[in-house]
Amino acid sequence: MKYCRYLHQNKINWGSIEDNLVYKIEGDIFNSFKVTKQSYLIDEITLLTPTDFSKAICIGLNYSDHALEMGLELPSSPVVFLKPPTTALEPLGSIIYPKMATRVDYEAELAIVIKQRCKNISEKQAGDYILGYSCANDVTARSLQDPKGQWTVAKSFDTFLPYGPFISDEVDPNNLDIVSRLNNEVCQKSNTKNFIFDTFYLVSYLSQIMTLNPGDIILTGTPGGIGPMEIGDTIEVEIEGLGILKNFVSS
Repeated sequence: MKYCRYLHQNKINWGSIEDNLVYKIEGDIFNSFKVTKQSYLIDEITLLTPTDFSKAICIGLNYSDHALEMGLELPSSPVVFLKPPTTALEPLGSIIYPKMATRVDYEAELAIVIKQRCKNISEKQAGDYILGYSCANDVTARSLQDPKGQWTVAKSFDTFLPYGPFISDEVDPNNLDIVSRLNNEVCQKSNTKNFIFDTFYLVSYLSQIMTLNPGDIILTGTPGGIGPMEIGDTIEVEIEGLGILKNFVSS
């Protein structure tokens, strides 16, 4: 199923996407729910981030080509940092270019969406705790990122986590083509089979450290080809089976 969250007539609802239609869901997608026959054309509703999250846990350097372009050794364990929920940005929303930054980069990423409270699970159990997968963009104020220090400032500006347009449980997360396009020009192109740490390992590993809550997302790292965006640019993240996440850059 392809889950979404949308705004219609000032009300937020869950929905199921089929072709160009969104069917209203009654209930809670993390527990019990029913897909109704009430539907809207996608153009009639406003897509929101597919979930609210208490935290976004991000993995750095999870593609070997990205580590190479950054001049860093491959990690022996996942590089982990957090983004606050205030970074969340819906599809077609505007990434705000911070006044204190001189370079802001796109980073196309696969997002894992957690389905139920998750703590101390094994890799074999991980699939039972995943609702599905989505597109994300780990926007980074590169000019404020110290490669030998903490990344929180560079990663945590409001609007720095575009996420969507929907969640799907119909894909193999460890074998998906991933592309980013800046102003219609392909900048990143890879496949999640090139992960250093795969999705089930990451969910298990992180659950040993912190409790993962329903709706939380794990960003699985970005491939090579990252680069700067400017005010007025359009950035797209496309992942096989997960649609296109499109956003704009503004002041």
